[in-house]
Amino acid sequence: MTIAVTAVSGQLGGAIARNLIKTSNGETIIGLARTPENAKGLGIEVRPGDYGQPEQLQASLNGVDTVLLVSGMDAPDARIQQHRNVIEAAKAAGVNKIVYTSIQGAEEGTAFSPVVQSNRQTEADVRASGLAHAIGRNGIYIEPDVDYIDSYKAKGEIANSAGAGKCGYTTRSELAHAYACLLRSDIFNGQTFNLWGVPITQTELAGYLNSAFGASLTYRAMTPEDFVADRVAELGGFIGPIIGGIYEGIRLGIYDEPSDFAEIAGRPHQSWDDYFGSLVG
Repeated sequence: MTIAVTAVSGQLGGAIARNLIKTSNGETIIGLARTPENAKGLGIEVRPGDYGQPEQLQASLNGVDTVLLVSGMDAPDARIQQHRNVIEAAKAAGVNKIVYTSIQGAEEGTAFSPVVQSNRQTEADVRASGLAHAIGRNGIYIEPDVDYIDSYKAKGEIANSAGAGKCGYTTRSELAHAYACLLRSDIFNGQTFNLWGVPITQTELAGYLNSAFGASLTYRAMTPEDFVADRVAELGGFIGPIIGGIYEGIRLGIYDEPSDFAEIAGRPHQSWDDYFGSLVG
């Protein structure tokens, strides 16, 4: 079997490709990237994979049996058509199965909702494609909070609008394992799965970061309006409201849902004690 992974120069696509290579059962693993030179370190064939170029995508998917479509990073209205380009190219190239990396989130009522809606549209497009398929809805990556530790330490706190809401976080390495399972097994075809670990509060997150990094962080709840203003000041007018919308979803309980990770992966999601324990030292 030949498996192609899109966006392999990105963090999630790269993690999935590396997992497939490491756990290979004899499959041929091919990467697709908008700029193939950025993914040379994977040690596999990397073909051009610009979501905006349908003919290029079709040529790069020739000979592929199963393709993993990593959700794009463009504006919501643009990414719907970009994803459709991949789906149509896969059909034209004779691909048998498509696996899509979607997301969890509030489908209406937050600044993040348009992004969620665009993912839901692609989910519908995948289901309507006529191809065998499986869909994962990713949890919120926990790595950005780890990467932000120096800023948290400087402020002495985590401050956002999540309040007491719990968030189903995950890691890219755990998602990579789950998607490798979805790509290789047909028993999950035709289904959509929630992929995250045990949901935790921001106060619990602060405690885990404290234990891993010797910090003394506390959690401070902000109003949604103040947090959006804070994020806009640091990240700009496009990303700031989106981040605010994610935390509004956490506050509303949207991210505190059961996970299907163990069913897919054949084992529980890595515990947060183990994950943060691995960061110590």
